[in-house]
Amino acid sequence: MTLPLRLVTFSRSTAVLLLLGFSSGLPLALTSGTLQAWMTVENIDLKTIGFFSMVGQAYVFKFLWAPLMDRYSLPIVGRRRGWLVASQLLLVLLIAAMGTINPSSGLFSLALLAVAIAFCSASQDIVFDAWKTDVLSAEERGSGAALTVLGYRLAMLVSGGLALWLADRYLGWQHTYFLMAGLMSLGLIGSLLAKEPAQAATAPLSLRHAVVDPLKDFFQRNNAWLMITLIIFYKLGDAFAGALSTSFLIRGLGFSAGDVGLINKSLGLIATIVGALYGGALMRRWSLYRALMVFGIAQAVSNLAYWVLTVIPSHLWSMGTAVFIENLCGGMGTAAAVALLMSLCNRRFSATQFALLSALSAVGRVYVGPIAGWLVDSWHWSGFYAFTVVASLPGLLLLRAAKSSLLSLNQETPFVARTQYFRYYSLTTKLFLFGTTLAGIGLILMVVTGLLKLTELPMTQPLLSYGIGIAAIATLLGVALDVAARKKAT
Repeated sequence: MTLPLRLVTFSRSTAVLLLLGFSSGLPLALTSGTLQAWMTVENIDLKTIGFFSMVGQAYVFKFLWAPLMDRYSLPIVGRRRGWLVASQLLLVLLIAAMGTINPSSGLFSLALLAVAIAFCSASQDIVFDAWKTDVLSAEERGSGAALTVLGYRLAMLVSGGLALWLADRYLGWQHTYFLMAGLMSLGLIGSLLAKEPAQAATAPLSLRHAVVDPLKDFFQRNNAWLMITLIIFYKLGDAFAGALSTSFLIRGLGFSAGDVGLINKSLGLIATIVGALYGGALMRRWSLYRALMVFGIAQAVSNLAYWVLTVIPSHLWSMGTAVFIENLCGGMGTAAAVALLMSLCNRRFSATQFALLSALSAVGRVYVGPIAGWLVDSWHWSGFYAFTVVASLPGLLLLRAAKSSLLSLNQETPFVARTQYFRYYSLTTKLFLFGTTLAGIGLILMVVTGLLKLTELPMTQPLLSYGIGIAAIATLLGVALDVAARKKAT
């Protein structure tokens, strides 16, 4: 199979997507893995290093300030590009500033800079995602998502593996951060080359409209709950398979950390890029629904490659094959999932809606880790990887239920408003808000008591568990109403 020439032909649009994708991926490792390695070399204690992982919370909660970026524009180079240029200039300065600090003597200052970089990086992602949604047509979204993944993954390789090698062998940590700050200027080039949408959407008239209207616009659609649940579950099996993959290869199969690092990082990266590019190419010819279904089945079946490793003798070639297959299919699924998020956004509120939907898509990736560990203890590795295939089935069933809605997204038609079951939908929404409020209070109590090293309050766990349970029940009711409404309308 060969990639269509149209995908790989160099053009201004291709360059912009690659450069902005690179700019989006570069800061992530500099405030996580690379920073942790630097702190480890400087003999910072593990508890402090672990605490630094909290700086990345900005990527999860970016939807909270996305309405500001929808409502207000900076007086430079356009509604979207103005925010892009501003966030990228700040990232250049902040990353360079990190290079002036030694973790041994300026840990607090380093923490503040890492938080600021994560905030600016998440802000850049908000506007970049909104720009893609505004500019790319339905048939361009698959290839656009693929090129973004390519730039993003290359940047993670540069700011992760290459940065570690340069810091250790040639430049030292501080000069390496200066180099990374210089590479962030590639994003500025991409922003200046980018074009504003030919038909710019009208910005919200007030901040209240920027916050309330995007939520009303989305939740008053006739398929809102179905789409939310699909976003959460589509890559759930893939998230389970990747949650403990490194531990599985080292502890479960006995490979060395060096072999796993080489194959899982380099070969896995190549496979993800190839999968994303080929997936994007196929999406030029396929409907969004067909791409999501075919790639969803592929990424579910590919998890069996890890299961096979549990029942055959361990060899480097078998590990490499399994890693390549799983990452190849996962890359194809990622391209389709990003295209789905873009398709669901109203261009008036694309920054807010994309930030919210991308946060939902990250739920599985962020929170399956503890569950995965418990399942491995209970079922061992072979049972666990068989389960990851089963965990993919709800997403495929939801995808089948959403077929008619997804087919209409390819036609650039207006989103269909809800026309039935208003009273039941209202009750479902209130139940969902009640559950999320309880869970939010429980989560806040857990974080506060943990940071202050206080005894956990008795109400914390019940609030968290009951809140999540109520929100889950409300979501299932919403999905049932969506399905019933679609059947009644046809």
